[in-house]
Amino acid sequence: MKRDSLLVGQYLVDSFSVSTANFPGLNSFFVEANPYTPIWQLEQFHFNNIGSRNMVVSEDKLNPLLDVTFDGIHIMNGDIVSGKPFINIQLKDENTFRLLDDTADFLMFLRYPGSSTATKINFGSSEVAFYPATTPANYAKIEFRPDLTAQDGIYELLLQAVDKSGNESGYGDSGVYDYKIKFEVINQSTITHIFNYPNPFSTSTQFVFTLTGSEIPTEFKIRIMTISGVVVREITLDELGPIHVGDNITNYKWNGTDEYGDKLATGVYIYQVITNINGEVIDHRNTSADKYFKNNFGKLYILR
Repeated sequence: MKRDSLLVGQYLVDSFSVSTANFPGLNSFFVEANPYTPIWQLEQFHFNNIGSRNMVVSEDKLNPLLDVTFDGIHIMNGDIVSGKPFINIQLKDENTFRLLDDTADFLMFLRYPGSSTATKINFGSSEVAFYPATTPANYAKIEFRPDLTAQDGIYELLLQAVDKSGNESGYGDSGVYDYKIKFEVINQSTITHIFNYPNPFSTSTQFVFTLTGSEIPTEFKIRIMTISGVVVREITLDELGPIHVGDNITNYKWNGTDEYGDKLATGVYIYQVITNINGEVIDHRNTSADKYFKNNFGKLYILR
């Protein structure tokens, strides 16, 4: 601000902004006032024209949080996933001023079956979409949709991410990469026998199975019958809720009632599962538990 002179009792107010991103810790701020002439010239007594104030800029030391899901699920190491997985990667930081808006904050690698080296994922690929942080919530998102249908086997995803202050995601105890997980791809569409758990049950039971391939069934029906073959209940895909390629335990809990909502009596019941994808029967996936099924019928026990 420039002004010819200040009269007695007058004052000026000015404001400006400066980023403190590169000034962590203790800092000193100085301001100096001097009369304006065509050339700057100090007053005869200038010591009272200088002010200062110390200030501490809090350093960003907190790690950003990295979250990864496969088709909406947090998988375990070695889990089976789809041959066309939707991998959602989110990085969130508590710093609301330094937004995660650059792909340079991320490194992604994918190791293919039988390979000793990992391939770097290019953000320019059509399989990758990046959504930068744009609000004080400060989280960036990556959608990665690789096509892995050409090769079965064990893959490994490796991720590394940092915030704008250079803090690595996680706590630095996971090696070179902050996130590493192995997963298996089996491109043939198969399904194991469906178990109910717990079995026996008194109040409710859920259904457990493993699905492989890259598609979920278009028809999935559990038909429950008495020992004599009378159908007492049919549970459909809509009732079971969302399912995914890999290990499943249904959100749906059957409470042991028939089609009319009446409680079934204590005893043994048999059940049959009907599944297909667009009319094509899904192949059976053999497991050590197949011995508990006879002619593709399972048994469940209700205890009241």
